[in-house]
This record gives sequence, structure tokens and C-alpha cells, in this order.
Amino acid sequence: MTSSSSPATAARRSRGRPAVPLDRILATALRLVDEEGAEALSMRTLAQRLESGTATLYRHFGNRAALITQVIDRVFGEIDLDPRSLAGLGWDEACQAVARAMFDALGRHPKIAPLLIEQTPTGPNAMVLRERCLAVLLDGGLPPHLAARAYATLARYVLGFAIQLTGSGSDVERERLSTHFHDLPPAEFPATHAVADSLPVPLADEFTFGLELIVDGLRRLRDR
Repeated sequence: MTSSSSPATAARRSRGRPAVPLDRILATALRLVDEEGAEALSMRTLAQRLESGTATLYRHFGNRAALITQVIDRVFGEIDLDPRSLAGLGWDEACQAVARAMFDALGRHPKIAPLLIEQTPTGPNAMVLRERCLAVLLDGGLPPHLAARAYATLARYVLGFAIQLTGSGSDVERERLSTHFHDLPPAEFPATHAVADSLPVPLADEFTFGLELIVDGLRRLRDR
């Protein structure tokens, strides 16, 4: 007579699997998000990708939130900002450099942004980036309360645009919108018709323009 294995027996077998290196786990998790989206990242799905058991993952992560923290931090680790170069910039230029670097990193992994909604990045790479940016802001003369809000605002701004990366539209969609705006009756939509040659605004242009507005506003607050 054959009986099914007990939960304890199954757990012992799972614990007996060979350990999977943390770097491979995180690389596989990030690839899973890149390919299938943030909602696909679960302990079970990741274990299947690794051809291992969930117990292997729990050796490294207490729960899914801990896994997400490290996956996000792996992306932040791709942000290449030399601290000496950053320190050599004015605080306003440094703000823009940090924001663009964050946006570029998230642009390489456009499906990772929804995970940033679930938690504020607190991994080692994210903390180093925050520290460097805050140091530049403080050295530039921004008082602590303004420096803290400046970094938080920049981070939220980048995230807002990063979330739109997966739905920013193809060339065909942009052409459709352009045609739509040009075909509007001028008598009913005179303002829209007047700017139709500039619509739709490319997402990258929107990002740059908005970033300049934010930094200009911070500059005015600092000098007030």
C-alpha cells in the first residue's frame, strides 16, 4: 500500500535540495518581472523558474516583501553615478542627474515600477543613492526639511513616469493621436488645433520638461 508523503517529509526533502546562489535567484526574479510583469512575481512561480522548491527561497527571504526589496535594489544597483562627479555638480544639476539615472534604470526594466508602489526602496543600493543625493542638496544650501522633500518629490516623479513606460504607445498609436488632433474641428477646439503640431508630446520630452519645472521651483524655494 502506497501512502502520500506527509508535510514534514516533504519539507525535509525540500530542505535537502541544493542551495541556489542569491545572485541567480535575484537575476531570475528580475527576468521573470521583465518578461511577465510585477504581478507574476511570487515565491511559487520563482521557485518553478529556478526548478527548485519554495523552501530554497525562504532560506534567503522571509516573505515576498523581502524578495521584492532585493529585486528592486538590484535595479537600483544598475544606476551608475560616480560620487565624485555628482559632488562636482551644482545641487540643481545633481537633482536632474539623479532623476535621469533613476528613470533610465527603470526604463531598462519597465515592468518593475509597480513593485515600487508596494514599498519604498530601502535596500543598500537605494540607500547609497539617497544618501549621495541628500548630501548634494544639503551642501547646496537647502535646509534639511526642503532637502528631504526635494528627494522624495523627485523619486515620486520618476516613479510616476516609469509606470507609464509600458503604455507609452507605439509609433502607430502616436501617429493615430496626431491625426486625431489635427482632424478636430477648429471652431470647436481652437486651442487644441493651434498646438496640434506639438501633440502628442513624447514621454521623454514630458519627463525632461517636468523635471526642469521641479528643479526651478526648488531653486526658487532655496533662494527665497
